[in-house]
Amino acid sequence: MFTTAWTASPQSPSTGFTPNWSQEGFWRQSLRQVVRLSAGGDRVRIRLSNAYGTSPLRIAGATLARADLGAALRSEPVRLTFGGAAAVEIPARGETVGDAAELAVAAGESVTVTLHLDAVSGPATFHAQAFATSYRGAGDLLADTAGEGFDETTESWYFLSGVDVSAGRTDGVALFGDSITDGFGSTPGANRRWSDALAARTERPVLNAGIGGNLLLNDSAWYGEKGVHRLARDVLGMAGVDTLVVLLGLNDIGFSEGAAEPTYRPAPRVEVGELTAGHRELIRQARGRGVRVVGATLLPFAGSDHWGERAAKVSHEFNEWVRRSGEYDAVADLHRALGDPGAPDALRGAYDFGDHLHPNDAGYQVMAEVVADVL
Repeated sequence: MFTTAWTASPQSPSTGFTPNWSQEGFWRQSLRQVVRLSAGGDRVRIRLSNAYGTSPLRIAGATLARADLGAALRSEPVRLTFGGAAAVEIPARGETVGDAAELAVAAGESVTVTLHLDAVSGPATFHAQAFATSYRGAGDLLADTAGEGFDETTESWYFLSGVDVSAGRTDGVALFGDSITDGFGSTPGANRRWSDALAARTERPVLNAGIGGNLLLNDSAWYGEKGVHRLARDVLGMAGVDTLVVLLGLNDIGFSEGAAEPTYRPAPRVEVGELTAGHRELIRQARGRGVRVVGATLLPFAGSDHWGERAAKVSHEFNEWVRRSGEYDAVADLHRALGDPGAPDALRGAYDFGDHLHPNDAGYQVMAEVVADVL
């Protein structure tokens, strides 16, 4: 019995926030990606996504190993198979789950997944903001233990959408949200997202299903499919998920306030009734799969580029609905926990990454503590 121990929600190829390889894709190259598992087991399998590919994706080979520094490995790479074969072709808009490989891993351990792409991939399904380094090099580098052949880096993940382990657990917690869940503002490469902090605190598998800029009610080119559409794929389709924590809607409210934001225009003015209807849809989908649902209040964001008179009104109304409606199984009041005592609509200075919107490492730790108490 398998449990998903790591996820990255797929996105369509885009320019994104930082330089990435999604639009150019891959050809006669190897791609090494480092991910941190939130559960352990003695067998591992990977999930690969071509959700936004317009042609079949050929994976010529894949390996798995324990991660060392950079692109180096701490163990000999294990060859992965797909239906017993070393190579696999994933149809356009499709996905695949590999065969289980023998490799004992522990919760909190980082592993590498290396893919050899010998044919033109076309634009690549990816996850824009990894806050971790991925590596690329020419040719077949599946057996490169020192990592010396990987001479290019990026801070995105490509094709890899999940890693499952033979933990046999059914108490996984999935965090569903936007850039705050994705980990923007945390220290890159340090695993300081609030999903990491929660996994350490609860000792339960924790899955991060955040996408930077994501909206609950509308699709966008950079920020992924809307939350009400992607929940089934990004959370409910994973193994062993018992609890869903929803923190989503701030961009729906705030994008229409930022006149200088060119990446999501025109941004509709969303009212609280539309937002609560979207959350009810998430609750309906999750409960239909027997998943408990925790609602989180939106964080304070006064002074940010998302703030304005209308955004303030809608966020206050929405947070009161989360607190008082009784529609969620439990409530994590992140707004109160992270607010400045003298200005409750603003992030406390000690928790502010600097843009008055995203927490820093300390703020993410507090978020994990609040959510852990209601799991």
